[in-house]
Amino acid sequence: MKHVELECINCRTRIPLTKTVAGCPRCGEVILEARYDLSDLNVKQWRRELARRPHNLWRYREVLPILNPENIISLGEGDTPLIKSRALAASLGLKNLYIKDERQGPTASFKDRQATVAISALKELGVEEVVVASTGNVAIAYAAYCARAGIKLWSFFPSLTPNEKMREAALYGAEVIKITGTYDQTKELAAKFAARRGIFLDRGIKSVAAIEAMKTMAYEIAEQLTESVEISDNDPTRQEQQLWRAPDWFIQSVSGGMGPIGVGKGFRELYDFGIIDRMPKLGIVQSTGCAPMVEAFEHGQSIATPVENPQTVIATLATGNPGRAYELLYDYVSDYGGTFVSASDQEAFEATRVLARSDGISVEPATGVTFAGLFKMAQSGVIKPDDVVVVNCSGHTLPVELEILDEQWHRQFDLSTRTHGPTLPQEGLISALEQMSQTTRRVVVMEDNVDAARLIRRLMQARGAYEVSLAHDGATGLELVRAERPDLVITDLMMPGVDGFAVIERIKSDPELQQIPIVVITAKELTARERVWLNEQVDLLLQKGGSIDEELVETLVTRIE
Repeated sequence: MKHVELECINCRTRIPLTKTVAGCPRCGEVILEARYDLSDLNVKQWRRELARRPHNLWRYREVLPILNPENIISLGEGDTPLIKSRALAASLGLKNLYIKDERQGPTASFKDRQATVAISALKELGVEEVVVASTGNVAIAYAAYCARAGIKLWSFFPSLTPNEKMREAALYGAEVIKITGTYDQTKELAAKFAARRGIFLDRGIKSVAAIEAMKTMAYEIAEQLTESVEISDNDPTRQEQQLWRAPDWFIQSVSGGMGPIGVGKGFRELYDFGIIDRMPKLGIVQSTGCAPMVEAFEHGQSIATPVENPQTVIATLATGNPGRAYELLYDYVSDYGGTFVSASDQEAFEATRVLARSDGISVEPATGVTFAGLFKMAQSGVIKPDDVVVVNCSGHTLPVELEILDEQWHRQFDLSTRTHGPTLPQEGLISALEQMSQTTRRVVVMEDNVDAARLIRRLMQARGAYEVSLAHDGATGLELVRAERPDLVITDLMMPGVDGFAVIERIKSDPELQQIPIVVITAKELTARERVWLNEQVDLLLQKGGSIDEELVETLVTRIE
C-alpha cells in the first residue's frame, strides 16, 4: 500500500498526513511537501500504464497524497489542452509559444487541480467542515468540490473580490463572509474564526494540495510537448530513451506563489525519474501594484519585504506578504534560471485584449498580467525566438469589460421607435448603414509572415470599417495597390522576391500612387543610410520587437483618418 508523509521544506522533519497538521511541529514552517515511498515503482512500466489510463489529473495517482481511491472527489479536472499560439507568437517573434489552457477546468480555473486534491484529502481525513480565505478562484473551486463531497465550506473574501465570484461560491452552498480589508487581513480573520469555532482551517493542507496538484501540470506539459510535431526532437539518443520534453520556460503570474512551486516540484520529480533531461526556467510575473517578489529579486534579496497596501484592482494578485514561497521560487531561479517581472493593471488589460483578438482566447485579469510579462520578456530578449515557452492560462475572463473594452465596444441601432403602425424606420436604418459604408477605408498589408498579417487585419477590422487585403510578397502587394488604390499601405521590408524597399520605390515613382501613405513595420536591423532613406519616403517607420497590439493599430489608424 502507498505510504505518504509530509516533509518540512526548512528542517526536513517528516510527519504523517493528519487533519491536525498546521505546519512543522519542530520549526513552525507552514509549507510542507508530500513524500512518497516509490521504491517499488517501475518507471518504464508506469509510463506504459499511463498511456492506457483516462486522461485526467488522477492518472498520476501514485504521486498524489491520497491512499484510498474511493476518497477521490473529481469533476473531470486535468488534461487541459496545450494550445500552440500562431498570430500572437508571430507578433512576438517566438516560434514555439504554447498556452496551457486551464480555463477548461470544471470551474474555469487552474484551482480545480488544487480543489480535487485538497477536498479528496479532507474526505480521507474525515473532515466535515472547513474554512478557507480566498480572492476568488480557490473558494469557487473548493465550494464546487465540497458540495460534491458533502463538506461544509466557510469562504472568507477580501472586499476587492468581484461580487460575481462571491455569488458563484454561494451558489455551490458555501457560507460567504466578505471582509473590508486586504487579503492578508482576510486570512488572519479566517484563522481566528476557525480557531474560535473549532473548524478545520485550510492552511497546512492547502500548501500540500496546491503543490501536489499543480505539479500535475508539469507532468501533462512534458507529455503534451513530446507529442507536438512542431518541436519533435530528431536526437536519436532522446528518441531511443523515449524522454518526455520539458519546455525552456514556464511562465505564470503569482500572488502566493504555490502554483509555480508545484510545477517546479513536478519537473524535479520527472527529472529524478529520468523522464526528462533538463529543468525549465521560471518566468514569475506580478502586478506592479503588489510586486514584493519582483522588488526583492531586482535587489538581489532572497527574502521579500511585504507590501502593506497593495495598489492593484486585480484582487487575485494582491498578496502583500508572500512569505516563504518567494524564497522557494528564488532558490529555483538561482538553480535553474528564470526571472521575476511586473506588469501594470493597464498593461494586463491591454494584453487580455491582444490575446483575445489574436488567438481567440479570453482570460482573467491575472492571466492578462502573465501575458503582459511575457511581452516584456520577449521584447527585452530574455526569451529567445527558438525557446519553447509554456504560459499558464490560469482562468477565464471576469466581468472587467469596461477596463478592457471601454464604453465604445459596440454599435447600436435603435429599431424600437414606431410611427403609426408596425413598420420599422427602414429609411433611417438604411441611411445609417450607408453612412457607415461611406467611411470604409481600404488597406493593403504586405507581410510574409501569414499569422502576423492576419493579426494586423483582425485588429484593424475590430477598430472600425476597414477593408484589409493581404499580400505575402512584394510583387502580389504591388498588384493589389494598383488594383485597389488603398488609403494606406503597410509593408514589411524583408519579403521574398520584390522586397519592401523596392515596393516603396515603385509606389513613390508612380504619379497615380505616390500620394498613398506608407507605413513600414520591420524587424530588420537598419543601417543609418537605410533609416535616412526610409524617413524620407514613408509616413511612419515602426520596429518590431513588442507585440502587435491596440496601440500600434491606433497609430496606423491615425494615418488614414
